Amino acid sequence: MGNGLDSLLSFLIPFLFTLCVMLNRFSSSQGKHATFSCQRVTFERLLSRDFQENDTETTCDSGQVSNQDDRRNDNAYALAVVPYDEDKLSPFHLAERKFKLAGRELVIRQSWRELGVAAVVWDAAVVLGEYLETEVTLTDQTVVELGAGTGLTGMVAALQGAKVTITEREMALASLRRNVESNILPGTTRHPVAIKELTWGQNLHLYPTSYQYVIGADIIYIKETFQDLLKTLVHLSNYETVVLLGCKIRYERDTNFLKMLEEKFEVKEVRYDQRRDIRLYKARLRSCTSL
Repeated sequence: MGNGLDSLLSFLIPFLFTLCVMLNRFSSSQGKHATFSCQRVTFERLLSRDFQENDTETTCDSGQVSNQDDRRNDNAYALAVVPYDEDKLSPFHLAERKFKLAGRELVIRQSWRELGVAAVVWDAAVVLGEYLETEVTLTDQTVVELGAGTGLTGMVAALQGAKVTITEREMALASLRRNVESNILPGTTRHPVAIKELTWGQNLHLYPTSYQYVIGADIIYIKETFQDLLKTLVHLSNYETVVLLGCKIRYERDTNFLKMLEEKFEVKEVRYDQRRDIRLYKARLRSCTSL
């Protein structure tokens, strides 16, 4: 079985790559708006029904998958040709986007081509930021943001008076730092903003377990990260901690994470933004969950 799979992949990879190049050239010569991208996906996912061509948000690699996992699974990867709708992707290709939140105009610089999903603003971050602005009193509260990307949601929390730690993986920290430092100038927030590296499930002893709020926007989409994400949420929480997650539920696996979360936390949906199809969940540790 293994030899047969290797043979199939050895044929598929160059074939799909060549097809990708040809389609791009054809698209350009015909003046079409559609573009094509060679994406790295697992062979299992390539065959599964959940690999949907028109879902531009879930066909990207997650920055939360460790380099070790990448090396271990190199032989199980293939290239997939994914047709993209330029209208859907156009906000991500903008060099910068502006948002009015927490009484300020925040200018976010994006780097889709360099960092992909970790360096653009997703709708869940905006919806969660709006919720923090209008529904939560954050003055002097301790807040940690997971998988912050551009840091938009964490910046809103800081502008609302919170003591904020914004976290990301090492690869995206420079982009995150540029955005935070260009929007949050010294003296413009009640407390300075901390920017730290955090890979879910790793070196958690470096982080306290007493945050009052743990927030995350669109961080539930790669099933290989679910156990580490859950472990991190439990570590950062005590029984008084409020976890706020902004999500776009795309596939059954996303719902599966919420079921995993409910084993450790009391979870309820607190907002649904129909226009952007974003759900916000509030969670607290169950009393039976050991710390």
